Amino acid sequence: MPVSANQLHYMTSVAIALAVFGLVAKWYLWPAVRSRPPATALAPLFLYACLRVNGLMFLMPGLVSPQLPRTFSVPTAYGDLSAALLALVALFCVRTGNAAAMPMTWLFNIVGLTDLIYATYASFRYQVDPTYLGTSYYLASINVPAMAVVHIVIFAYLLRTWTREAAANAAATSASRRPA
Repeated sequence: MPVSANQLHYMTSVAIALAVFGLVAKWYLWPAVRSRPPATALAPLFLYACLRVNGLMFLMPGLVSPQLPRTFSVPTAYGDLSAALLALVALFCVRTGNAAAMPMTWLFNIVGLTDLIYATYASFRYQVDPTYLGTSYYLASINVPAMAVVHIVIFAYLLRTWTREAAANAAATSASRRPA
């Protein structure tokens, strides 16, 4: 399938936004969250993720072209809504210290990133011309790269925390098994 000039311009916009948000995360976001407790580190990321309700724009005639394939717009819109709701639940769990905080964070992150990957795949599969996105072009070209970086930061945080906790548990277990 050939890539149109519109798709090339769109992919260039997304690539630049992804690079910029990646640098912001590397230089500012990761150093600010990596050693903080989950309630402090993850809460701002979840709050940002709660804004994914903007994906519902894909269902609004007048904001998007009637040519926007529903096979793209419907799953993308409801995938974003699902991710936003999961982010809200994960935020609540993390802020209240609920035992479901870690599983909800994993669930949100897996569902949310899968939604972004599916939307990207579907845009090519259903030959979505970026001009079909109308005013939601900005959502797709700016917010999607930012959200992808947020997911990567959350995964890095989870893996770092999980690895550190696993090592601490292993050390504690090993120490308790030593002969006195």
